[in-house]
Amino acid sequence: MSAVKWGIMSTAHINRLFLAGARQAENVEIAAVGSRDRHKAEQYARENGIETAHGSYEALLADPDVEAVYIPLPNSLHAEWSVRALQSGKHVLCEKPLSRRAADVERAFDVAEQADRLLMEAFMFRHNPQTHRLSELIAEGAIGRTRVVRAAFGFVASDPDDVRLQTALEGGGLMDVGCYCVSAARLIAGEPERVSAEQAIGGDGVDVTFAATMRHANDVLSHFDAGLAIDSRDLLEVVGDEGSLLLKDPWHCRNPLIELRRGDETERIEIEPVDSYGLEAENLSAAIRGEAQPLLGRADAVGQARTIEALYRAAETGQPVTLA
Repeated sequence: MSAVKWGIMSTAHINRLFLAGARQAENVEIAAVGSRDRHKAEQYARENGIETAHGSYEALLADPDVEAVYIPLPNSLHAEWSVRALQSGKHVLCEKPLSRRAADVERAFDVAEQADRLLMEAFMFRHNPQTHRLSELIAEGAIGRTRVVRAAFGFVASDPDDVRLQTALEGGGLMDVGCYCVSAARLIAGEPERVSAEQAIGGDGVDVTFAATMRHANDVLSHFDAGLAIDSRDLLEVVGDEGSLLLKDPWHCRNPLIELRRGDETERIEIEPVDSYGLEAENLSAAIRGEAQPLLGRADAVGQARTIEALYRAAETGQPVTLA
């Protein structure tokens, strides 16, 4: 399979992780980078061994050699530039969350279908073998019937100019890190039927801490806390009526390990580390070549946005929200 030529939209800090993973992928070639500042793009291309630099996002999308683009822009620009890239004939891997509004996600996938292009939301942990093994253990009945999902993700964002603390750019704890907890709960327990949430405001008006409880089918409950003003937290636990599964590095997957606990016994299930960013780029590249299906498609992205939308409504009104 020939390598898919990728372009990167912007010189965002998260690119370092995507580039490191992409360089390990056999079917991925980083061919171009685009920035609103040509000098910045050229410097970034030199420093990262990228052949072509463009002085605008529009120029990147007009590059005939670029087949797919990775979009790591601020949250408020994700849906807009995904649509523009798809309309330009590019396949798109857009950083999470694609949007906090389900209607935006529906429109983006409508455009993808009209353009016969692929669009995928970039939840890299979903591609990791640790996550796949967790799903297998649950399906195999390792902990009996799933009853509770518990998750946490947070850190302290101390720079007041951080885009994650800016309302205009749709920052906030739920959008930045809580969305991982939501994605994991939905993967394990299915789409939520009802959500309740609380938030604490900081930055210039964004949620810097966010906590929620969600009710899923078959009486499964999930709850999480996340934020940009709490000490570093990374946790995912699935509790059943016969045992539990604990992941202490569920999101970055740098030290993948699942603890299977039954009574007084704990089994450590070790997993070979592999770069999640590389895996997601490989998956979409293989799908572009017709060799695979995108792991995350329309249904998952719409479900994610619907849940985020409901969670914010619950936090803002102080009332539970039922999802139809």
